[in-house]
Amino acid sequence: MPVTLYHNPRCSKSRATLALLEDRGIAPDVIEYLKTPPNAATLATVIDKLGIDATHLMRTGEAEYQAAKDELDTMNEPERIAWLCANPRVIERPIVVTDHAARIGRPPEAVLEIL
Repeated sequence: MPVTLYHNPRCSKSRATLALLEDRGIAPDVIEYLKTPPNAATLATVIDKLGIDATHLMRTGEAEYQAAKDELDTMNEPERIAWLCANPRVIERPIVVTDHAARIGRPPEAVLEIL
């Protein structure tokens, strides 16, 4: 089963999630999403697999989110997804994705339920 990890190596939860996967013999396809942000179609698929909407994938403490909060409230879902692609620092992390599901690794053990 292919596993993808949307990863930020500076994030302790992201590093812990990667270590958890590797400890279980899983070698995920690691995407450093700050260097290689997902496109809108990919992010929409991830959001669908998470079973949430784009607003629930946003890190509300980030400066970019705070600056755009009022504007984000007026956007529809495709517009929010496009905004997240343009502002990847706001995307919650880490995210583990399989063929059929996705989970945010907060706590890291949360990803185990889809493996």
